[in-house]
Amino acid sequence: MFQVRIHGRGGQGVVTGAEMLSIAAFRGGKHAQAFPSFGSERTGAPVVAFCRMDDKEIRLREPIMEPDALIIQDPTLLNQVEVLSGLKKDGYILINTRHTFEQMGMGDYVKDFNPAHLLTVGATELAVKHVGRAVPNVPLLGAFAALSGLITLAAVESAIEQKFAGAVARGNVAAAREAYEHVMMQKKQMEAFHA
Repeated sequence: MFQVRIHGRGGQGVVTGAEMLSIAAFRGGKHAQAFPSFGSERTGAPVVAFCRMDDKEIRLREPIMEPDALIIQDPTLLNQVEVLSGLKKDGYILINTRHTFEQMGMGDYVKDFNPAHLLTVGATELAVKHVGRAVPNVPLLGAFAALSGLITLAAVESAIEQKFAGAVARGNVAAAREAYEHVMMQKKQMEAFHA
């Protein structure tokens, strides 16, 4: 079972992101579940959502305390909430920012992680560019597909088209594609650097 915890703030599409991630996993032939955990539901308040995916039926229904991956939609939460708690050492970290882990002061924390599992991407900028709103969830799904290889870009696009229609769907597909392509280009550069 692969478990993803998504941290963000109210209004950033955290819950919708988890739902679309589970739909994308389902489209890829996996069993999946998504569910939120709300504290305060006001805009800007910290929100957590969870997604599990597996090749067999998932019976577990509790919050994810030891995630295999973290998607952090708002980097300001790194200083306010224990978003990194429980992450496995071979886990993935995807953060919505254009800064590197070192620039964010996380270099020491991630030094023992696989560098191929660590990624930052300016998802908010991509959302504004393609959708006209600062909602980073969909570009982060495209980036996660490229980073993890657990879901395909086609499955993400299918999940977007199930959730949205018209220009909003087209804009979100474009944002997810650009994030996916950005990550794939970064991965190729990293492989060339380490070759």
